[in-house]
Amino acid sequence: MNLHNVSWVRQEMVLPSARPIGQNGPLEWTRKNLFNGWVSTLLTVASVIAIAWLAMAVAPWLGNSIWKANSLAECRQLLNGAPGACWGVIRDRWTQLLFGFYPAHLYWRPVLAFTLLFAALAPVLFRVLPSRALWFSAIYPGIACWLIWGGSLWFPVAVYLGFAVAAALFATARINYGLGVGIAMLGAAVWWIFALHSFSSGANNVAPIALEAVPSREIGGFLLSIIIGVTGIALSLPLGILLALGRRSSLPLIHMLSVVFIEFIRGVPLITLLFTASLLLNYFLPPGTNFDLILRVVIMVTLFASAYMAEVIRGGLAGLPRGQYEAAEALGLDYWKAQRLIILPQALKISIPGIVNSFIGLFKDTTLVMFIGLLDPIALAAAIRANTEWQGIYWELFIFIGAVFFVFCFGMSRYSMYLERRLKTDHR
Repeated sequence: MNLHNVSWVRQEMVLPSARPIGQNGPLEWTRKNLFNGWVSTLLTVASVIAIAWLAMAVAPWLGNSIWKANSLAECRQLLNGAPGACWGVIRDRWTQLLFGFYPAHLYWRPVLAFTLLFAALAPVLFRVLPSRALWFSAIYPGIACWLIWGGSLWFPVAVYLGFAVAAALFATARINYGLGVGIAMLGAAVWWIFALHSFSSGANNVAPIALEAVPSREIGGFLLSIIIGVTGIALSLPLGILLALGRRSSLPLIHMLSVVFIEFIRGVPLITLLFTASLLLNYFLPPGTNFDLILRVVIMVTLFASAYMAEVIRGGLAGLPRGQYEAAEALGLDYWKAQRLIILPQALKISIPGIVNSFIGLFKDTTLVMFIGLLDPIALAAAIRANTEWQGIYWELFIFIGAVFFVFCFGMSRYSMYLERRLKTDHR
């Protein structure tokens, strides 16, 4: 037997071949996804018929649109009985839908605040920017409030000084973490209650830096929705994390308070809380207290969203295997370091879809403020339709409002998908 005969062993590697034509291409994709069985085929055909019918019904209406008209009567005159959309209402009232009754000569202020919002969010949402840019993200809320509402610049400065007092007390307190946080919060509260107005008034007398004040009743439209939505989103996430940790706490008092708060808020409709903020909250305040309605609404919306956020994050915490907690204990980490370095990053990663879903729901729920007299886009649409010039118009206003809300919500959903891909560490 010739041991050197290895003719049965391949001497060269076979080059990879392309997938067979029958298993590739648009036809194969269509067969697998649209006509994979009689149920799939029936649904595909029904969907195509429905889309075709909708397109045939809407296309003439959109194709015969009128943009240059100052009233619905003028639109109908130009259409001459033919079906068509009257987008002249958007051309005529788009500033009102965006800004409400904000003074026209001051539109640059909310526009600048909205532009700076992207600069403040960029270092938070994307890792490519340096971490020192987070300083601007921290001071942005004060800048935005000053630009939108106006008044003295020293008022937001005094508010930030309260945070500086809290940070200084926490840094100098050589005690345990929890007690240091308590002392810091107490110091900030004392500053805000007793020293804030005195400092801002004195500083404004020495160096007056102020913008023309705009009352909250003139703020409306998408500007109001963005104010309430962005503030509620930014505040509900940290509060939801604290409530989720409190509900899982082994301390009976903290556990009980967290459970009672979460279950009470989740058991009450948001509209009830908004009416509470609008009508009942003044009964619990000292006589003569002027508590801005938008601020009251922001507080109630934030508390409502934080309760739902707590349950979403609690689900992420419950989804972690017990070994992660044991690993943190084996490394000698205390409770807060374990949560910050090991537990919460993984729990928040698991909870991303639920968190973004809560954010989208919160932003859409800002339209409920119309029931307490605030001029959100829906309320402004009703006011425009009540005007004699545009009385009877309907679809154009709500299509425009829905399209703007869709842009914001779709952007949040796409960022959620991007974040999930960026944080994906497994190879499945």
